[in-house]
Amino acid sequence: MKRRLLFGVVLFVLSLSANSQNPDTLCLQILEAEYWWGGLSSQGYKMPYDANSKVSHDLWGDNAGNQAQPLLLSSKGRYIWSENPIKYVFESGNLTVTTRDGKIQLGVAGNNLKDAYHYCVTNFFPPNGVIPDEQLFTKPQFNTWIELQYDQNQEDILKYAHAIIDNGFPPGIIMIDDTWQQDYGVWDFDPRQFNDPKAMMDTLHAMGFKVMLWICPFISADSREFRYLQKEKMLLLEKEQEQDILWADSRNKAAIIRWWNGASACLDLSNPKTQAWFKERLDYLQEEYGVDGYKFDAGDAGFYTQAMVSYKPSTPNDHTTYFAEFGLNYSLNEYRASWKMAGLPLAQRLRDKSHNWTDLQKLIPDMMSLSLMGYSYTCPDMIGGGQYLSFLPGAKIDEELVVRSAQVHALMPMMQFSVAPWRILSEKNSKLCVEAANLHLKMADKILELANNASKTGEPIAKPMALAFPDAGYETIKDQFMLGDDILVAPVVKKGEYARNVVLPKGKWKADDGTVVKGGKTIKVDAPIERLPYFTKIK
Repeated sequence: MKRRLLFGVVLFVLSLSANSQNPDTLCLQILEAEYWWGGLSSQGYKMPYDANSKVSHDLWGDNAGNQAQPLLLSSKGRYIWSENPIKYVFESGNLTVTTRDGKIQLGVAGNNLKDAYHYCVTNFFPPNGVIPDEQLFTKPQFNTWIELQYDQNQEDILKYAHAIIDNGFPPGIIMIDDTWQQDYGVWDFDPRQFNDPKAMMDTLHAMGFKVMLWICPFISADSREFRYLQKEKMLLLEKEQEQDILWADSRNKAAIIRWWNGASACLDLSNPKTQAWFKERLDYLQEEYGVDGYKFDAGDAGFYTQAMVSYKPSTPNDHTTYFAEFGLNYSLNEYRASWKMAGLPLAQRLRDKSHNWTDLQKLIPDMMSLSLMGYSYTCPDMIGGGQYLSFLPGAKIDEELVVRSAQVHALMPMMQFSVAPWRILSEKNSKLCVEAANLHLKMADKILELANNASKTGEPIAKPMALAFPDAGYETIKDQFMLGDDILVAPVVKKGEYARNVVLPKGKWKADDGTVVKGGKTIKVDAPIERLPYFTKIK
């Protein structure tokens, strides 16, 4: 009772405009054996935070390249939420949370992580009953980025697709990445690279693929589209003076934003007129060529931190939200940067990882961080690593790493290839990647069932041990996870490791090799490179 009086639920009514400045501060002591998660998916490998942690991050204008959520969850049932970006600091056994604007909500919902999580789902980001396109869950994805990089073209895309089939991989979704288009904002196939895009699309469909195109919110300056959009005030505008000015009073000069592909103007998606223009362009691609969906890249809050004027007064994080909300127009979608999009039918991928074992070991905890922030429809980057610098000519390929990466993906909600296993691996190891893809197909109905359940309850598809078994002391387990409530997955994520310890909760479990094991203990299992250890609970 005393603890409830000390840490009782504190609710605040938020009725603040984007331009108001009403900061808030919250300070609390971290309890003994209390663990915290939240804030950023890309920092999941550093979680959970406890009394010994020293961490500081300001979510205002910084989503750290991935999904973000103004949420912190405790293993003792405590939660922190704000409708606005928060800064959180763990230091010297204390947690301090501040905002530049907006109230902070602190509460206690039960006694453990699961209680806190479900309270927040219900009250802050309830699911809407809809999932992204089913094929995102039931089939493997193949992204052309690593193989083609900035040379996306019809001939090589078709070669890539044929090689997928010829090497025994099941067709699924193929994502055509950046430079398929004429220019940023000129959303049509570049005729220099695609002589008959409709025929290409028809061929890919006949092979069993759905096709997604890479899209960003940027507009190349000096293009015809740029001149039109600037004239119609559909771009983010340059701020010409220190004091705040309204969009209607601003001079019509587009702001130029530096991003990884240079300097570009940017769509003002706070403007309904801009949204309508953007949708018309993407709908055209579907109607003209049969495009099935879109990979929406960029949109990071950090691109919007410079002084700019938009149709609707907005924070940098708001602009990330506008771009993500736009994707709700298309059931086949993918995002890497999101702000407060939990519960909505958007596929969320982890940011590009490098081709090394350190980054492979981040996949599971980062995915678990995503789950605990309410993002259920998730993908753990690209198999073997999505950072293209790792695959430039002369780069050293670790075949064992690629196979183990495929095994991590196999029982996640989604799996995505990019670098071609048949090109960089031995025949044996390439076939092991095929086996991982086929295991995903085998579990497709289960994964889809869990996705549909997530759309109603908010219960993650893949979840950390501490969420599935909240009172068992599993908070610091980072190398195994649960698929639903009855499949425990324990991939190998260390080089040269051909046996591993697995923490089995109480009950009887059937291993992937058919053996039955009594839980409530830690067991050691053989894990040669051919094996992905997983256990199904016997009811």
